[in-house]
Amino acid sequence: MLDARQHQGKFGEDYVRVLASAAGLVVTKEDIDADGVDLGLKSVAGRARTYSPTIEAQVKTWSTPSVSAGYLNYRGLDEWQFNRLAGPNFSIRRYLFLITVPAESHLYASSLTDGVLLRHLGYYLSLETEQPIAAPDRSRKRAVRVPIANVLTAATLRRLTETELDR
Repeated sequence: MLDARQHQGKFGEDYVRVLASAAGLVVTKEDIDADGVDLGLKSVAGRARTYSPTIEAQVKTWSTPSVSAGYLNYRGLDEWQFNRLAGPNFSIRRYLFLITVPAESHLYASSLTDGVLLRHLGYYLSLETEQPIAAPDRSRKRAVRVPIANVLTAATLRRLTETELDR
C-alpha cells in the first residue's frame, strides 16, 4: 500500500491521465524526474508544419487549498521546481498542474450510476512570463497564484496542446 503522500501524488497524475485520455492525447512519462517534468501530453494530430504538438507538466496535489481574490495561493513549489517551469527558454511549453484533492483518500473517487466522479478539480498555470530565481534553493518555497478560472479539463488540455502549434 502507498503511503499518504505517494497515494495523493499518484492520484494527481492519474487525474491528469484521465483528462488526457478523454481529450484523445497521448501521455508520456520520463523514466526519472531529473528535469521537473512529471508528464508530457502529446496530440497525434497536427497541422502541415507541426506534428505531434506536445506540452509538459509538473503535477502537484493539494488537500488544503487557500483561495483569495479569485486565486489559489499555492506555496508548495521549492525554488528549484519553480525554475523548472519559469521563463520562456524551454523548447516545449511547460505548465504547473495543481490538482486539489480531498484530505481523506477514500473520497478521491466515487462510483455513481452514470459514471465515476473524481474529486476535486485541477488547475493549470504557465510560468513562462516569470523570471527564474538566480540562485535557487530547494529548502526555500516560491509561492504562485493560480487563477481559479484556469480549470483543467479535457478541452483545456486539447487547447493547451494545440496552442503549442502556434508558438
